[in-house]
Amino acid sequence: MPTESNAPSLVGDEYEVEVGPVAHGGHCVARTEEGRVLFVRHALPGERVVARITEGEADSRFLRADAVKILDASKDRVEAPCPYAGPGMCGGCDWQHAKPGAQRRLKGEVVAEQLQRLAGLTPEQAGWDGTVVPAPGDKLPAGEVPAWRTRVQYAIDEDGRAGLRKHRSHDVQPVDHCMIAAPGVDELGVEGRDWPGIATVEAIAATGSADRQVVLTPRPGGRLPLVELDKPVSVLRVEERDGGVHRVHGRDFVRERADDRTYRVGAGGFWQVHTQAPQMLVDAVMQGLLPRKGDTALDLYCGVGLFAGAIAERVGDTGAVLGIESGKRAAEDAVHNLREMPRVRIEHGKVDQVLPRTRITETDLIVLDPPRAGAGRKTVAHLTTLGARRIAYVACDPAALARDLAYFKEGGYKPRTLRVFDLFPMTHHVECVAILEPVAKGR
Repeated sequence: MPTESNAPSLVGDEYEVEVGPVAHGGHCVARTEEGRVLFVRHALPGERVVARITEGEADSRFLRADAVKILDASKDRVEAPCPYAGPGMCGGCDWQHAKPGAQRRLKGEVVAEQLQRLAGLTPEQAGWDGTVVPAPGDKLPAGEVPAWRTRVQYAIDEDGRAGLRKHRSHDVQPVDHCMIAAPGVDELGVEGRDWPGIATVEAIAATGSADRQVVLTPRPGGRLPLVELDKPVSVLRVEERDGGVHRVHGRDFVRERADDRTYRVGAGGFWQVHTQAPQMLVDAVMQGLLPRKGDTALDLYCGVGLFAGAIAERVGDTGAVLGIESGKRAAEDAVHNLREMPRVRIEHGKVDQVLPRTRITETDLIVLDPPRAGAGRKTVAHLTTLGARRIAYVACDPAALARDLAYFKEGGYKPRTLRVFDLFPMTHHVECVAILEPVAKGR
């Protein structure tokens, strides 16, 4: 087991530094005069700042810091529109202090660096023109913030006030308005009331319907308060005993819509949080795969069946789709959502365990949307043996994508195209869709 360091803490120490390139995770890299590496938040490349250490000891490999004073500002810097964005405050948004165009450029630089470092691919080799595409309507002037987030989990402080976690901390920053929350979340009024005895409140505002949902997690031994909001809202409770989500009143799901289909998303089920992300990603995957009538396809980590449904519509009655999902409730929702499609089958379980049991030896198309850690070498190696004409990889983490692209290369697949979408404005996150195809023999 690792032992705690006895080296003195450097938290609170300040260094005047020249800020270097952006790095994955919402910070930039800098070095002190002694050569110490700092990961600095609230800074921009090329700036000169005073960086205050927030994590690290004298023998740490690197230190984390906040830029608490800007000595020489970048032309890309703006005053953060959100009053809760800045050193020591809310940790949700990484780039409030950067112009929107600069945010997308920084994200593009991160994706390019991860591709080169972990997959040995240049943007050109990955089939990417280097642009990061915003959702329609998100391309706003500096100082304006798109309200895009349809699911917000608020932390509740000891006084019962709703807020958001500080960066890499359990501490709560109370807020009276989250600027990136979608209007439907704002309408629930979570921030404007007290929540005694509650640890977290998740507010969900479906975009495919008028469904609204609040999921309450009481503190240990806490009692569920009477919830009276201005409009009909479903209320669920996370049980302290088993961690399960239980309906208090209303539906235990919300209805979302994409690709002209309605999807039931139950408590704990995954659905993209940006209002326009589901449709944008379906379009990107379908444009990349180009399904044909009669094709067979795999939808791995299929969630509630978003991509499985889209593919099934296109392969027709002579095609077939198998979806695999590890979440029990999500798999049940997928079965429900695609119940009118007899050529779709949903299996519940982990992909690396279920896929070998299916004894599938070939398929025409594959789409995978793995969790943040990626699919991994074992799963990728299996997929490369199935002879798919094209594979669509949807990724929320560029490092995991790059690692898996390297594994696909080992199995004889290369990127045909890569598209990068800014579906998490003001944060460091991006969404990528890579379309892979077999490497031509002799190349």
